[in-house]
Amino acid sequence: MIAPPELIRTANARVACDGAGDIEPALGHPRVWLQIDETGYVDCGYCDRRFVLIGGPADGADHSQLPDHGDGAGR
Repeated sequence: MIAPPELIRTANARVACDGAGDIEPALGHPRVWLQIDETGYVDCGYCDRRFVLIGGPADGADHSQLPDHGDGAGR
């Protein structure tokens, strides 16, 4: 496993991702809503950003060792 391209820590279990960041939003992707579950993280299916719940089980973990976990994906 390799680390996700970008890791974003958040205090909210429900997050939106549109792929925007240092690039213009028009170069991103459609906005999607993602739900962080009991694993403490979720990956965007478009851009592979990983959202980690602050204080959750994945906060501070070695993310290169965690599997990809898209919203609604089976484990």
